Amino acid sequence: MWSLPLLRHTDVPQRVTENFILSGYRFPDYSLLQCLVSAFRPTNETGNFWTHFLPIFLFTFHFVEMFEWEGAPTPGDPFFYPAWTYFIGVFYLLLASSMAHLLNSMSLIIREICFFVDYGTISAYTVGSSLAYYYYIHPQAGIPKIAVWAQNASGLQTEISALLFRAFFENLYIPCSCLIAIVCVITCCNTRQRWRKYRYAVRTLVFLLPFFISSTPVFYRLLSPSPYPVPSSSVSSSSYPSSTMAAFFFRHCFWLVVSAVFNISKIPERLSPGKFDIWGHSHQWFHCCTFLSILDELHMIKVEIRALLLHPSLVLAPVVAPQLPGATACSTYGVMMVLQGCIASVIAGFGWSAYQMYAPQQKLLKEHFHTNCHSQ
Repeated sequence: MWSLPLLRHTDVPQRVTENFILSGYRFPDYSLLQCLVSAFRPTNETGNFWTHFLPIFLFTFHFVEMFEWEGAPTPGDPFFYPAWTYFIGVFYLLLASSMAHLLNSMSLIIREICFFVDYGTISAYTVGSSLAYYYYIHPQAGIPKIAVWAQNASGLQTEISALLFRAFFENLYIPCSCLIAIVCVITCCNTRQRWRKYRYAVRTLVFLLPFFISSTPVFYRLLSPSPYPVPSSSVSSSSYPSSTMAAFFFRHCFWLVVSAVFNISKIPERLSPGKFDIWGHSHQWFHCCTFLSILDELHMIKVEIRALLLHPSLVLAPVVAPQLPGATACSTYGVMMVLQGCIASVIAGFGWSAYQMYAPQQKLLKEHFHTNCHSQ
């Protein structure tokens, strides 16, 4: 029970095999307990589990640090609602990914559902990022107030661009992020039933769209004058986001590109099939790079939160009505709950399709596997 034999790629269903990974496979008939125990055995999924499970604790450590800053509200204050929705998105992404790799050997059906959930949490994470960007990366002072038209043509063009961006950002940014997240889940789930030859490229490239949409406030900020005043002599310039935010964002992008290269190229196992079956194959490096990108994104968001805490007027001006509403439970947790409901519906549909497809095959595989074990 505790040490079922690990198998070669020729001894498991083709559905379970990965390109250039020749050994270390678990047969898709493990019990829940056997799957949990396999986290401590050298299988080809062990590294995939730990490279996203351990980062949960590292991410949490860096996240809770901001609650200890001087002048920070209590963790339950509405100011931190977007931060908590971001945390929930990342937490479930890392947890679902690690559990998908650990539990996918219970059956072919559960394997499919595990990765459907994995894709769903990735999409939810992108919306969590969008909510954090909406409230922190672009506070009300970050969007120029259109009150007086500029006198010259270039100034007029700038004002019009700002006005158009305001209209998009205030009315369409979050709905677009949610819609694209759902489209990404549907597309990624489809790659498990069609487009199999190009599944890694499709899954990687499909998330470029939510990245560009959710990063819109960052792009706008980088191309616009900083809304924050020049630091006084009493405040360290390192507390301001002008260059630091850009540095973290570019590092965030760098790690995303590197992770995409690993996920599509299947290097290093492509160069030496069988040598990296247990440790060091591309999916483990993909996990490490995606987490580093998330960590830099967290640092970028924390820089903006710190700047907002130093300048509360950028969150809610005392005299002028705010251009962006403050965070509420409905606009943060509510959005995530509605999104999760939509994603759960998509997963349920694909899960039912997977059950119809693999239930007969799973029964035959189970009988065949146990017959071979008894004969040996």
